[in-house]
Formats: sequence, C-alpha cells, structure tokens
Amino acid sequence: MRTSAETAAETGAETDGGPPPDLELLVHGVGGTTPQEMLTDPRTVLVTGDETAGIYRRIEDADAEDRPQDYRESPVREAYCWSNLTSGNGARALWLLLLPFMVANLAHWMRPAADRRERTVRGYGLLVRLIALSLTVLLLAGACEVALDLVAWQCAGSHSCGGNRSWLGFMSPRDHGWWSQPGRRLALASLVPTALGGLLWYLSNRTWSAYESQPPLRRPVDESDPASGNRAALCLPGFWYGRRIVARLRAAHTAACFLTVAAGLTMATAAHDREPGGSALLDAIGWLLLALLGTGGVLVVYVVCRRGRSETKLDDELDRVTTTALPGAALGLLALAMLYAGWSRPGWTSQGRLPGDSTFGVLALIQGTLVVALAGCALALHRAAPAGRTPLRGLAGPAVAMLACGLGAVLCGGVAQRVADWLDGDATPGMDSGAPMDGPPVLLSWQAAVIPTVLLVVVLVALFFAVRVWRVRRRLVRTVPDGYPGERPDSVRTRKIAGVIARAGLTDSAPGIVGPVALATLLLGAAAVVGAWASHRVPGRAADGAPPVIEAAAQTAQALGSWLMGLAFLLLVTWARRAYRSPSARRTIGILWDVGTFWPRAAHPFAPPCYAERAVPDLTWRMETWTRRHGGRLVISGHSQGSVLAAAAVWQVDRRTRGRVALLTYGSPLERLYGRWFPAYFGTAELCSLHDEVRCWRNLWRYTDPIGGPIRLPDGTGPEVDHDGLKDPLAYGRTPDHPLPAPILGHADYQADPTFDRERAGLLARLPEQHPAAHKSSGPPSHKSSGRSSG
Repeated sequence: MRTSAETAAETGAETDGGPPPDLELLVHGVGGTTPQEMLTDPRTVLVTGDETAGIYRRIEDADAEDRPQDYRESPVREAYCWSNLTSGNGARALWLLLLPFMVANLAHWMRPAADRRERTVRGYGLLVRLIALSLTVLLLAGACEVALDLVAWQCAGSHSCGGNRSWLGFMSPRDHGWWSQPGRRLALASLVPTALGGLLWYLSNRTWSAYESQPPLRRPVDESDPASGNRAALCLPGFWYGRRIVARLRAAHTAACFLTVAAGLTMATAAHDREPGGSALLDAIGWLLLALLGTGGVLVVYVVCRRGRSETKLDDELDRVTTTALPGAALGLLALAMLYAGWSRPGWTSQGRLPGDSTFGVLALIQGTLVVALAGCALALHRAAPAGRTPLRGLAGPAVAMLACGLGAVLCGGVAQRVADWLDGDATPGMDSGAPMDGPPVLLSWQAAVIPTVLLVVVLVALFFAVRVWRVRRRLVRTVPDGYPGERPDSVRTRKIAGVIARAGLTDSAPGIVGPVALATLLLGAAAVVGAWASHRVPGRAADGAPPVIEAAAQTAQALGSWLMGLAFLLLVTWARRAYRSPSARRTIGILWDVGTFWPRAAHPFAPPCYAERAVPDLTWRMETWTRRHGGRLVISGHSQGSVLAAAAVWQVDRRTRGRVALLTYGSPLERLYGRWFPAYFGTAELCSLHDEVRCWRNLWRYTDPIGGPIRLPDGTGPEVDHDGLKDPLAYGRTPDHPLPAPILGHADYQADPTFDRERAGLLARLPEQHPAAHKSSGPPSHKSSGRSSG
C-alpha cells in the first residue's frame, strides 16, 4: 500500500516545516517471527511486499510521514519479515533430501580471501562446480541402481522375488510376456530416474522464478579499474543476481541426469550384444550410442567448466543454445537408448548384478581426487592472503565438500540397502547363499562397513569437546559472581550461567569437529574403494583367508553400517514428513535453511533456493526509496541472520544513501561464523570496508550467545563498533526491578536490554539531521562531516 506521505513526496508537497521522522527498519533472524512480535503490537498492516516477504508497520504508524511531529522522541518502526522464504511452505521441507547439494554449494563460498581475478580463485570455483556435478551423477546413479538393477534386473528376473510380487508379475520371465525380456524391463524402469531428473529441473526452474529472479538496483562497475578487483564482493551490483550461471548449470546438470540414465541402459544392453552370437548390427548401434553418450558427457563438463559467476554487472543474457539444446539432446539420446534396450533379444536372461558395478567406485575416486585438488587450491590461496581466524588453515571449503560427498554416498547407499532388504524378504542380499538377489554393488557394502568407524570418530570428538565444556564451566564458576557485585552467591544459579557460557563457546570449536570428520570420511572412503577393488580382483578372499574373529567383525561392521545407512535416510525422510505436518518442526527446518541457503546457487543449480537474492534487493530498494522520498535518517536493525542481510543490503546501496543510514546489529554472526568460514566475503578487510563506508555502526553481543559475537575490527576501531558484552542474565538474584528470577536470554530478545534503546538513540544522534528540503539535493553528504564517536 502507498501512504499519503509517499504521494506527497512524489508531487513535491511538504507536510509541515519540521524535519522528517526517523525510521528503524527491523530485520529478524533465524527461525523467523511474526510482524506482531517484532513490533510488539497485535495490529499491523502490510506496507509493501507480499505474504512471502514484506514490510509491516503498526496500524497507527501507517501514515507516520504525514505526522512527523508525533515522532520527535522515537523513530517509526518497520518490520521486514522474510521467514516464509525459507519455512513458510510445508512442502519446502522436502529440500532436506537434497542436503548434499546445499552443502556442496556452501563449499564454493568458503574459499580463502584473495584477489577475485587470480587464476587460482577461478580454479577453486571450477573444482567445486565439478564436485557438484559428480553429486548429481551420484544421485542419478543411485536412482538407477534401485530402479534398474535391484528392481528390474535382479528382483524381476528372479522367480522367487519377482514372481511373488503382484506389481512385478508382468515382468516375470516365467510368464514369457512382452515385458519379460531384460532390456524392456530396464527401459520401463528407466522412467523412474528420468522422472527424478525432470523433477529436479522443474524445482530449480520454478524456485528461481519465485524467489531469485528479483533484479537488484543497477549500478555499473568499471572492470578496467585496478581497484575493482579488490572491492568487497558484496558491493558488486551483480552479486545477488546469477540468472545466467544458474541457467547454464541447470541445463548441464539436467543433461547429466538424462545421460546417466541413458548410460545405465546402454552399457547393460551393449554388454549383452558383445557376447558371442550377438547381433553385429545391434553391437554397432551400441558402440555408436556409447560414443554419443561420451561426447555428451564431454559437452556437459565443458559447459560446467567454461564460465563462472559474473558479479560486476547484472548478467541478464541467457545462452539459449546451451540452456535448451543441451538437455534436449540428452533427452533425445535417452529416448534412443530406451528404444535400443527395448529391441527384442530372445534368450537374454538377467543374472547377478547389472553390468556397470564399478560406476560407484569410479565416482568415489573422481570425487576424492577433486577434493584433494581443491585442498591444494585452498592452501595456495590461504598462503597468499593468510587470515588469523580462518578455520582449518583455509581448508574449510574442501572439508565441507568432502562431507557433501559423504552425505551423497550415505543417501544413495542407504536407499539401495533398504530397498534390497525389502525386496529379498528374510534373506540378506549378497551374504546368504540362498538369497534371490546379489544386492547392491560391492562398494556400497564396503562404504557401509566403514560407517561405524566414522561414527566412532564423531563420538570421540564429541567426548573431547564435552570434557572441554566441563573444564571451562568449572573455571567460570569462580568468575561468574564477579559480574554481579553485591549479590549473594548462589551455587545453582552460578553453575547454570557458567554452563550456558561454556556451551556457547562450542561454536568457536566447530572447525575441530568438521576437520577430523572430513579427514576420516576421505581416508575411510579411500579404504572402501580399495577394499571393493580387491574384492573384485580376488573374490571370496575374506571368507577363505581371514581368521574367524576378523571375519565376524567385518560382517558385523557391514551389517551395522548397512542398517545405519538405511536409518540415516529414513530419519531424513521422517524429519521432512514431520516438518510438513508440524509448524514448529517446519520452523526448525527453516533455521537450517536460513544458514545454509543464504548464498546464491553458484555451484549446484539443484540446491535449495537462495532467499537472500530476494531479501537483499527488498531491503536495498526500501532504504533507497524511503531516504530519497522523505529525506529522513534510517537505522537498519538486524538480529542474528538478519544482521547479515542488513550488512549485505547496506553494501548494495549507493554512497548518498549510506550517508543517511546507520547499522545496528545484535546477536550477529558476521565475524564469528561468516567472517571465519567465508573469509573472502566477510573477512576482516571486508568488514573494515563496511565500517568505513557506512555512516555509523554498533554491535551488541553476549557471552551466553552461541551464535552472535563481537565484530573484532583491528586498528583501534573495534570499540567503536562493538559494545562491551551485555550482562546476561540482567540480574543474578531477585531484586526490586526483577522480583522473579531473570531468564538467561542467550541469543534471544536483545531488545529487552536497556542498552538497546540507548544505542539506537546514539546512532540516530550521530546521523546528520535532515530538513524538509534536504532530500531534494542530489549530491551525497560528506561522509566525515559529523565525525565518529565511540557511542
């Protein structure tokens, strides 16, 4: 809706002779909240936006610009609510099933800080995109393993498995029906993974149109300027608009999906045609299809490698040939492969596993090699521009990429193991001599066998940090009462406060968890590949040569790992289903997405959509238009993840607007999480740049907060931004002001602290006061005119 003040501003009319009102733009954090809670008023009205993301005011403040005299003592308050971008729709919880894609996309943004124009930076992005492509192929290979191998090839081809299931009876060889031939069964089953690839394309295209297609303000950047390569990346006008790269990657990954299914069909059929007595014509067609599929794979890799993100300008152009012809040609090859597999081949029977058992081993080897190469790039970049608080010496990105590969293997292996156990009834596939099925590929069994070891590493790391928390808590018990002089000591209260502070510090220990788990995943994954290769070379060696104790331990580890892989997948599906039905659980899912989907889809187009590509332009447009129309002072006030959105929006506005904007952050992970894990975008140099460009900035934090923390700017500017750690709880015991025990707030309710109002008023006082005619001037105000104070 449009206020009368906005109409008056457009016509040049003034409402009175006084200065315009001030504005506080509130941005909530993870998990979301309602406009009523943010504005502490049950009566709110939507000012601009929609139900997905919009700006609200109290009803009595809707026409505040018409009554500036009523807002001399306090600013007008607006609430930007963006929670429906991540947790509003219950069906969106199903994005949990694509968690590996989101984690791989995060690895792209975790590169160490360096000049964006360096060749090593481009190599880093290229390797992450290739890892992301391998995850798409792995997902489709897992779908093909279930649909083509386990169902159509093994179960439907077995009298004891397919014959006892009515829904597979028409494929049973004993009925000699049209679908009983293995090739035709495979062609029919290939519709399932093909539909999965089409669904991924549809979701990626639909979510881009719904959430990420909002263009930001257009501001040209001179790429020939030597300083442009070292500007803060979030200042660049095209940072939050990746239309062209997402469209190219979506086309390449969709083509990879179809080519993977076509390869599974063609390899199995061509292997039969190469046997003695096969048709020479069909054998030639098979070789031709394999050559075409290889060419298609090379083209997909070329498209993924050819071009990265363009951030210095809005990249509106689309490569129509690539985005349309590449997936179309791949779908055509898949149709030819289905026709080729469906050709009549009397006497062809399915035995053992589907040819192509080594596919998962090749994928694991490729992923491991790419992760090692990515680690080399990350180390080189970190040495070129070392940062003291960068976790794992710059190896955070490769570690997270390795975890993404591990998650992908667990999902694919878990589905395959559970489907095999369901299809073979009481037998154990691949282990019982009387089992009707051979079960999944050998590598998945070896990967299942190493999962208990990975979990043991996780447990040991967790125990180590639990002991550390206990020791820190013991040390804090002696110092907590010093913060409340004159209070009577209470051992229970003291231990509770000390425990909260000690647990909040675990956030800074996250690299000590991610690093060992990622290293264990890499080493044990390599051991699984070697073990699977040795099993193919010397079948049955474990059973014949190993002592009984070792053999029993190996079988126990494999069985336990198989159940754990299946359990992990079932828990993920159950969590997604619960989130679909329960609003509270859906809000928890939203918290995960708030952190994981802040970044654009630069590496994987099938990752969950980036909400910041809608939220940052929203905030930027609001700050620009309001300050231009009304000329008032503006404080953008962000809590938790909202502080990251607020900082990103301030980076995007022009110099004139930044001169009228103050930044207030509280419970902010800007340095503690983003500055450490994403140093190229929120590192010390970037945060110092933000401090220099914005008129004034204050940051509030608590020792009990597990997410937020100080900004820690160097060169003596830290105290200007960071307030001292806020007292939490506000009162140790019962006082006249707090007759009941004060709660330990931790990450919540910063506005309940009296310091909040004082700091907001201090920021407004440091902004230059505007007069009715001031906003008509087009020139930017002097940035240093009012000076900087310690607040």
